[in-house]
Formats: sequence, structure tokens, C-alpha cells
Amino acid sequence: MTPRAYQQVDVFTRIPYLGNALGVVMDGSGLSDEEMQAFARWTNLSETTFLLPPTPAAAALGADYRVRIFTPGDELPFAGHPTLGSCHAWLQAGGAPKAAGTIVQECAKGLVQLKRDGTRLAFAAPSLQRSTPDAALIARVAAGLGLRTEQIRAAQWLDNGPVWLGLLLDCMDTVLDLRPDHSALKGLARGIGVACMDVAPAAPDLIVRSNREARAFGSSSASATAQDDTPSIEVRFFADDIGVTEDPVTGSFNASLAQWLIADGIAPARYVAAQGTCIGRAGRIFIEQDAQGQVWVGGDSVTCIEGKVTL
Repeated sequence: MTPRAYQQVDVFTRIPYLGNALGVVMDGSGLSDEEMQAFARWTNLSETTFLLPPTPAAAALGADYRVRIFTPGDELPFAGHPTLGSCHAWLQAGGAPKAAGTIVQECAKGLVQLKRDGTRLAFAAPSLQRSTPDAALIARVAAGLGLRTEQIRAAQWLDNGPVWLGLLLDCMDTVLDLRPDHSALKGLARGIGVACMDVAPAAPDLIVRSNREARAFGSSSASATAQDDTPSIEVRFFADDIGVTEDPVTGSFNASLAQWLIADGIAPARYVAAQGTCIGRAGRIFIEQDAQGQVWVGGDSVTCIEGKVTL
């Protein structure tokens, strides 16, 4: 076993201990899959990452480093808060990107581009595939969440590496008042994210709605912008199947959620999302779609622990 530099970073917050904690092993070289998984299980954080040199093929395409991402239960091809937190740790440890102002991370999903705006980092949301879930599944999920089906305004499968089930609910209070039956949710989806915008809700309708109907629910006049911390969307995320009962802040889900809601005219091209409210956190996710249509997911990070682990 070898002493290895280690950081524990709080992501999607400027204030320590109010975001989502991430464990970062600064050099994962020589560790087996089983050793990485065992350490991630031991930290019991929603994700633990291991930094490695990029593969030759990725290095030739500009990758600065490679990251492997583990939950307590398994490995993820991509995840948002590990992307921001790992990049923060890599830069703090003296990492120097090949291209000024741009960092390229290699993960199992592929290459992810990051940019810096002052101290805040943002990643380019990976390509998204989405589809409409079966109404029978949504009915079971609604029961597990303690919802009436009419409280679900729209639902989508969201695949940007990990595959999550996204639900748009009728009002903020519905999101905040959820008391899920986790045993009932287990096995229905790898992760279930719920969200609501701070706009007047539409009249009850079908639980799975077409794009035209979804646009009717939304509003492009959300009051918040990505220039301040005032959230206009509240998010929660449950992932018992990967060992995370409720995730404090979920970058991958917020990325795919933003791509869905912006594409369907439900959300504006710039907004701030809040997550973690119900578990004593105050995560803030800064969403912005640029002129080329790329969605960027930004957040602050702070290092809370530095030291060594023996692995």
C-alpha cells in the first residue's frame, strides 16, 4: 500500500460544508478496479474520484488528465460534481492545462471540456439522449415518491452517460415536501431526479406530455439569472440503486435537466438551480446555454481536507 495525496472538496458551493463532498485521490495509478471501489465504499461519499494520466489516444486529442468516478455502489461513466471537484483539486495541486483557460478531462463517457470564469469552473454538458418513459413505470415511481400522478407535469429518460429518470413537478412545495419510500423506488430507475421551476403551475394534465404541452407549462421569464445565486429551479435526486439515498447536488442530472428544459422552452437559457435544501445543504448550479447552443454547468468548489491516504 502506498501513501497518496488526497483532497476532500465541497462542490457547488462557496461556503464549506453546504455543497456536495467529493473525495479525490490525486494519483490512482496502480490501483485495481476493486481497490478503487472498496475505497469509495469506505468514504461513503456520493462519489470518490481517482486521477490518472490521460490515455495516449485522449492525450493526442488534448486531454489534460483522466478521472475514474465511483459511487459507494459502482463506477459512473460521467458525473457532474466529480468533474468540477476533480478539476478544482487538479488545478490546486499545480495542474497546468495544455490550452490556457480550457481544461480537458477524460472520463469513460469521453472528453469533457471545462472553462474557468474567475474561480468558478463550468463543464460542457455531454451530448444527451432522451425518451419518454412508460406510464406504468411513472405510476409506480409516483407511488414510491408519495405523489399523485397529476402532480407530475412531464417525465423523461435522460442519458448523458449515466441514465436518470427526470420528473417535472407541479410546484416547489411538492418538490420540497417529498418523503420517498426508498424501498418502493429501488429497482425502478438507477436515479430519479425531480424538479420544479419558480413559475405559476399549469392546470393538471397527463403525466407524460408532448413537447408542445411542456412548452405551455414553462416560462422564459424566470426571475433569476446565472449572474447571482438566486435560484429559480429546485431539484432533488434519489439514487438508492447506486448507494445514494438523496444526493446533495447532482451535476450530471442538472446538466441533462437543463438540456431538456431549455430545448423544450420550459426554462430560459440562463438560470440558477438549488439542490440539497431538504438535507441541510445549499448547492447552487449555474446553467447557461451559449450562442452555439452548448449548455454549460457551473459551480464553485472549496477544498475542506488535504492530506494523504494509504492505498
